Amino acid sequence: INGLPLVVVELKNATSEKATIRNAYTQIQNYKKDVPSIFFYNALWVISDGIDAKVSSISAPFTRFLSWKAPEEAGLQTDLQVMTKHMFDKRVLLNLIRYCTVFESEETKDDNTGLVSISKIKKVAAYHQYYSVQKAVKQTLRATNSEDGDRKVGVVWHTQGSGKSLSMVFYSGKIITHPKMGNPTIVILTDRNDLDDQLFGTFFKSREILRQEPQQAGKRDDLRTLFKVAGGVIFTTVQKFVPEKGENAPLLSDRRNIVVFADEAHRSQYDIIDGFAKHVRDSLPNASFIGFTATPIENADKNTKTIFGEYIDVYDMMQSIEDGFTVKILHQPRHSKLNIDPTMLQTIDPSFIDITENSEEEERKKLKTKWTKLEAIVSSQVNLEQLAKDVVEHFERRRSITRGKGMIVCMSRKMCVGLYNEITKIKKEWHNEDDKKGFLKVVMTGKASDPKDYQIHIRTKSKRKNIENRLKDDDDELSLVIVRDMWLAGFDVPFLHTMYVAKPMVTHNLIQAISRVNRVHENKESGLIVDYISIGFDLKKAIQQYTKNPKDSPIMPIEEAVEVLERKYQITEDLLIGCDYSKYLTSAKPTERLEVLANTISHIVDQDDGKKRFKKAVNDLVKVAKMCGVHENVISKRDNISFFDTVKASISKNTGAGILISEGVDTAVGELVDKSMTSFGVQDLLVAAGITKTPEISILSDEFLQDVSNTKKKNLVVELLTKLVSDEIKTRGKKNVVDAYSFSQKLQKTLEAYEKRPVDTVDVITGLIDLSKQIRDAKKRGEKLNLSEDELAFYDALETNDSEVKILGDEILRNIAREITEKIRESKTIDWPLRESGRAKIMASVKRVLNKNGYPIPKKDAVTQAIMKQAEMLFA
Repeated sequence: INGLPLVVVELKNATSEKATIRNAYTQIQNYKKDVPSIFFYNALWVISDGIDAKVSSISAPFTRFLSWKAPEEAGLQTDLQVMTKHMFDKRVLLNLIRYCTVFESEETKDDNTGLVSISKIKKVAAYHQYYSVQKAVKQTLRATNSEDGDRKVGVVWHTQGSGKSLSMVFYSGKIITHPKMGNPTIVILTDRNDLDDQLFGTFFKSREILRQEPQQAGKRDDLRTLFKVAGGVIFTTVQKFVPEKGENAPLLSDRRNIVVFADEAHRSQYDIIDGFAKHVRDSLPNASFIGFTATPIENADKNTKTIFGEYIDVYDMMQSIEDGFTVKILHQPRHSKLNIDPTMLQTIDPSFIDITENSEEEERKKLKTKWTKLEAIVSSQVNLEQLAKDVVEHFERRRSITRGKGMIVCMSRKMCVGLYNEITKIKKEWHNEDDKKGFLKVVMTGKASDPKDYQIHIRTKSKRKNIENRLKDDDDELSLVIVRDMWLAGFDVPFLHTMYVAKPMVTHNLIQAISRVNRVHENKESGLIVDYISIGFDLKKAIQQYTKNPKDSPIMPIEEAVEVLERKYQITEDLLIGCDYSKYLTSAKPTERLEVLANTISHIVDQDDGKKRFKKAVNDLVKVAKMCGVHENVISKRDNISFFDTVKASISKNTGAGILISEGVDTAVGELVDKSMTSFGVQDLLVAAGITKTPEISILSDEFLQDVSNTKKKNLVVELLTKLVSDEIKTRGKKNVVDAYSFSQKLQKTLEAYEKRPVDTVDVITGLIDLSKQIRDAKKRGEKLNLSEDELAFYDALETNDSEVKILGDEILRNIAREITEKIRESKTIDWPLRESGRAKIMASVKRVLNKNGYPIPKKDAVTQAIMKQAEMLFA
């Protein structure tokens, strides 16, 4: 755009199984290391295979590359077509770069040196964030209009984990600079200090897009000061608008260009008669209000749309999962592990549960009796001991299968402390009084008058922040936290994969809490809710309320996932009918296990499309096994799944082209793949297949062919030989592009004959051996021609077999090759392939050499391009 490389698009071949979007992402990572200069102006990365297409920023992990969708139904179009038409629209692209891109600073501390490094992270809006911002701006201009604006901007309903906080930042940045808003004041309103702090942190990190630093009102008087001047981004809680006893709320400003953001809009915004909402509106009588929520309410007495206006944009839990913005959540009931009468849970008034989430101690006293009775039962010594034992066993098994962290939610601070004590009795090494160390921590507030055993867990705000940073560090040993109500909303840890719930929750509070485990992270297939308090019914009700189509649930009972596991397991087993692999699971001898591995691979490759079908079956099985985690059915099948995964990994490593580990699926269920087996290479598998004369590519012999004739595993030998030959061609290609292309064509022709099976397998093997001999002989050609390896590569690029070229004579052609090699070495610079001037200089040198030696004019342009390609391989 205007000469600047703002968008880098890495396209892969849609017809090639190896050319995946994941490979495109890896390729761009390599570009970052090799040629960082092309990314100085980069705004967006696009990776595509010609059909699928995903976009994100230069610092985004692969999991944050997402498709771009059309604002309306696009019909039968590929992702790339939709992205080209809608995201690359000039106005959309410029809006995306200017208003929907932020940079955040991230600190990393070296534990050994104590040095702190600061890196920038670039974040770009996903399609749903972009569209919602454009709609919200339009509605804001309408609502704030002095003639007919109703001051109700509307409601942005975006599910938990879909980037709602950043959407608020993008929206703020756009209305702040909009000429019709006249330097507006933005007020971000929450009803809890911890939420206020979390959201303020997000805005502060992105302050460049706001053109100013956001301000946080620490006390009531700060509001008066902050509203004295126009403009500004002000953070406050609703409680700070409450007037002194016996007084009316003071007028803070009557300007009309004030926009109040109510984060999680339903909490405290319905009582406009004599509650918090009234005080806010009395203080800012002409302000307009917009609600941002994942859990809107549509009841007779409380209705989010009545207070804020119509829905501006809706992006619910199922949509987020389908787009890959969040992961599915599994629900695993384990209340039978505790001694709790189920009828006790039914006596708890949902309104009381709601109150206990966010209110002060005095308000809880109204309905304290029932809650206290249940709490006493749940946190009894017997139950705490059982809960501690079960959590430890479950979490250790969970982490052995999939890496990640966990959170335990308790009913009270007393229960938090008691559970911590019981867990650390079992796992003494998890305890450490030093906040910088320890596997397990309690996160709660308190005061000096609290019991003595509470004091170790009561921290200042800054110390709690240190604990938070440790939990958010994937490499830190802190892996499990115990909370009552902190960190259950607006708290992001992508690798948090398990939540243990021992506290009744309902409606929006329940949805917010469980959404802590729905964030996307590499190799995280799902989040898991382990339920000790029978929240299943309330969970189902909450999902129906907060999903556009209640039939599509983002929560899957773990038993349903196990049913899928059984089906996927059977599909994999069916591919191994007639293949006895039991000795692999029982034998301790590597040679016996290797023989079973070779037999199994042979069994798979003998089947039509066997490699592809087996790879897909195992990948599907591994995915669902990781979802089911520590369920008994996974544990009982763990060794078998490990074997399947080892076979797949060995096929990928040691056989011919076309076998790949699928995108986003690692080769193991928590290190299940047997590294002792996958460390064996082609030679070992050939021995296991009965080939006594183990071949090197350079010495494939007639004795080897005789061994092949005698083995029953001929198809396996073809696969293994193909791997040997194709690897040698790849190595050759790094030095001689023309040579490698010629050999690749011959290999492809041989394999096509093998796939169609019109020829005997031994003939195919003979062809592969013959091809390997040609590769061996090609290495010696340079010696015969008195050319170095580099000079030979340019000699081959001259099309020396062409009749017009042959006329020049071999001596002249060799001199051309030598001179071109010397000229390129003299002219090349560090990044010459990416600099137009560098390429032009080398190309001019090549053409001068060709002209001087009388190279045929009709051939010159094509040969020059071939030489340039060869030069890039040798000297880039």
